[in-house]
Formats: sequence, C-alpha cells, structure tokens
Amino acid sequence: MDLKDLIFDFLKKKGRVTTADLVDKTGFSRAYAQMFLKNLADDGAIIRVGKANQAHYVKASKKGTAPARPTRVRKIINNKNLAEDKVLSAIKEESSIFQGISGNVSSIVDYAFTEMLNNAIEHSASEKIDVVLMKTSTDIRFTVADWGVGIFNNIMKRKRLVSTMDAIQDLLKGKETTAPEAHSGEGIFFTSKIADQLTIKSFQKKIFFDNVAQDIYIKDIQSTQGTRVEFALGLKSKKTLPDLFNQYTDESFQFSKTGVKVKLYHQDVDYVSRSQARRILAGLEKFKTIEFDFKDVATVGQAFADEIFRVWQNAHKDINLTVKNTHENIGLMIKRSQT
Repeated sequence: MDLKDLIFDFLKKKGRVTTADLVDKTGFSRAYAQMFLKNLADDGAIIRVGKANQAHYVKASKKGTAPARPTRVRKIINNKNLAEDKVLSAIKEESSIFQGISGNVSSIVDYAFTEMLNNAIEHSASEKIDVVLMKTSTDIRFTVADWGVGIFNNIMKRKRLVSTMDAIQDLLKGKETTAPEAHSGEGIFFTSKIADQLTIKSFQKKIFFDNVAQDIYIKDIQSTQGTRVEFALGLKSKKTLPDLFNQYTDESFQFSKTGVKVKLYHQDVDYVSRSQARRILAGLEKFKTIEFDFKDVATVGQAFADEIFRVWQNAHKDINLTVKNTHENIGLMIKRSQT
C-alpha cells in the first residue's frame, strides 16, 4: 500500500488522519509526512482542519470544497472560568448555523443565548452546563440546561418567598435578580419578549412564553433538577432588538416599563383579592410605567382594584398605570376605585 492509499484508508476507517498517524504507521520522517499531506491538500483531495500540532485532515466532499459544517451543535461544558461569548464563538466557528440568516435574527439569537447561558454560569451552581444550538428549515433554536439549584428555588431562597408560584410571579415582572450587584434582571424579561417561543422548566413548574399567540402559560411538570431553557425564533422574523428595547425603556435608555398579566395571579378564584393585588405590586415601584393586562380575566374584586388604582397609585404618584383588555365589569371596578 502506497502512502496515498494509506492516507485514504485512515480517512475511511477513522474519518481523519494526522501527521503522527503516518509517522507511526510508516516510519517516515515527520517532515516528509507533512509534505505529502500538504500536497494532497493543495490538490483539493483532502482538507486541513485546525492549526499547528492540533491539525488533522479530512476528505473533501468534492474537489476543492470542505465538507458541510453541521447545523446542530451540542456541548456539555464544565462551569469553571466559563465565558458565554467564547462558547458562542466556538459554536459559530465549527458550524453553519448562522450562515445565511438575517442580521436581525443573528443579533437576537446572540443576545438571548449569551444571556441565558450567563444566567446558568453565574446562578445555577451547576458543575456542568448542557447547550444545544441548531438551525432547522424554519427557525433557529437553542437549549441551555443545568443541574443546579433551579431558577425558581433560587428566587424563593434569595427573596424569601414561600412558594414556587410566588417566585414565578416575581420573575415575570422583570428587573428582578438574585444578584443585584452584578445584574439588572433584564435578561429573561427581554428574551421572553423577543422569542417566538421560550420555555423555562425547573423543579415542578414550566413557564411557556408564546409570543405568536401572545400568551403565557404556567404548567405543572414532573419534578426535575436544575433549570432548562428552550428558545425558538423564526428565520424570517422581522423583530429587532432596538424595537424591543424601545418598548420598555425611556428616553435615558433605562429599563423603566413593564407589563403584568393579571390572570397569572389567580389562585382558584374568579377574582383577585387585596392580598393578591399586593403580591402583584411587590417590586413594581422600580418602574415608571406599568401596564396591567386583563386578558382572560372574568372579573376582579373591588378590593383588588382599590389596592392598585387608589391606595398604591396615591403612594406612587410619579408612576403611570395603564390597562388593556378590560371589559365593562373590570372597567367599572377600576373607575369606582379612582373616584
């Protein structure tokens, strides 16, 4: 078997060949083996991958072209001295996931992926993090999963809350973080608004943000360790990060606006009580504009409306309260509280 046949035999059996492989097999000098491989690469028969001592060669799919790079990458990485931007750069370098996608979609995925991975790095206390990034024929999506303390448990502990639902409600407001000295709490909030679909699973709960249907769902799931975040965005999406940020920031570019879906605070009743209103309002003094969304809410109690639109508003006169998706019954309760 001549040297060329030996090289292609390596490629057939192992999918790759190195200079060291040839030296070990033939006894030729390293310089001679390198020269032979280089000549084959120059002819377009093989492709060099990597640099210096890490270099290896693979068979070209056709003369002069490299084999197609994958559209799906999975990495299970040690959470030690980990930088989210470097993880993303490595995925881009070894895949074709970002090839041919529009600038606005690429920017959104960059932002969302690094924000969600950073959360896992800094808050999960997990030794390893599992990331998957992929492109399909219709969308680009990623998963970030860890085996740590769990996002809802972490919020409950740091904020001294009594239930998982309290933690979820706290999270949904935005601007809430378990590490205020290092984070503004914007990452999950903005990612949940820009995704077509975002799912956060932890412990026994799942939050599903469906921005196609303009709704949020909270469901019970089988108990699981850590946190799993799943993100999807259509390849033809027209969304942009500047448009998103403009919706929730003021003239000084401060994150100052938020929205509250009232239905998520219902607890086995058809209306919301004064105590539930206080739960909604907790932490909202950080914002300048708050929009209450009453979609799918049948009615509210007078105490609920009074607590928000009279008591709390009088105590925070510099904050603008707005409402949407109200109907006659809810509107009446709000008006009565304001007179």
